[in-house]
Amino acid sequence: MRAVIQRVKNAWITVNGGEKQEMGAGLVVLFGVREGDDPADTLAVANKISQLRIFEDADGKMNIGPLDLGMDCMVVSQFTLFADTKKGRRPSFVKAARPETAIPIYEKFLAEMQSMGFGKVVHGEFGADMQINLTNDGPVTIIIDTDEWRNS
Repeated sequence: MRAVIQRVKNAWITVNGGEKQEMGAGLVVLFGVREGDDPADTLAVANKISQLRIFEDADGKMNIGPLDLGMDCMVVSQFTLFADTKKGRRPSFVKAARPETAIPIYEKFLAEMQSMGFGKVVHGEFGADMQINLTNDGPVTIIIDTDEWRNS
């Protein structure tokens, strides 16, 4: 699994041209599933993200987690996080999990994030056409890759 976490001042998403889902300050999480990923890792990833101390304390140090501040969260499935660009100019997505594997893992991760205690959790839809608008805060962008956890 791979997650790209962005600290934001606000964000919104539309799915297939539908109604805008808005959130305030918090995190936008782009979430991708790789072939062979273990669904059991979703809880560890959700815990790690929800407890990341990437918000500033009174001294201006990143020392506070999003749950401590009642922050919101947006979760968006994104298979393109596993693009392979080694050859040619067209990315290959063969490392990304097929929908029949990825959808249950994405939905499990989304459920885990919804249970963490964020102020609000908005989300996209797997395989849908989505438009996302966000205002980066910092900017602060963190990448989590469960393969790196296993290899270290």
